[in-house]
Amino acid sequence: MPIHLLPSLLISLFAVGYTPGPANIFALSCAMAHGRRNAMKAWVGLLCGFCIAALLAAAAVHLVGMAIGPYISLVKYLGAAYILYLAWKTYKASITDRSDVGCTFWDGFMVQLTNAKMILFDLTVYSTFVLPYSEKFIDLLPVAALLLIAGPGANLLWLVAGSVLRPFVAKNQRTVDVVMAMALVACALMILLRS
Repeated sequence: MPIHLLPSLLISLFAVGYTPGPANIFALSCAMAHGRRNAMKAWVGLLCGFCIAALLAAAAVHLVGMAIGPYISLVKYLGAAYILYLAWKTYKASITDRSDVGCTFWDGFMVQLTNAKMILFDLTVYSTFVLPYSEKFIDLLPVAALLLIAGPGANLLWLVAGSVLRPFVAKNQRTVDVVMAMALVACALMILLRS
């Protein structure tokens, strides 16, 4: 990737990574419901899931290139379905006991591994900023490392925000859960409605 494209890449990383999305809302919700310490376990899962998804996307782009383009859109349906499942669990938690709200390593791992927003973004970044200039797999890896800014870096920021908001949430739990569930449904709809 030519160095003059780095500012454009960084702006893209911040614009996509730090806006609301499934993993960011999950991190926020975990911290608000379970506290920072427990939410950090889920964040490690988000980190691991992101790394695996980013590397798989890099391998897919490298090995198959643009031939996989028509099939990549199928990822969004899997991601949207999982996000809707998370929305249901979040809403249900506002009605029932909160002990069934997942905030574990594996919950974070699955959220990120099925995060259609980030998978599609990773594929776009690789095909826009790397493939026109190099076909070497090794050249995709520095960009994959930068993608950590947009994924787990943003998730951590949202997690900290959730832990700061926790006292407010304790007083308004049902309302917050409903709003979080609606935000997740909105994320799923945005993923499905994008071409």
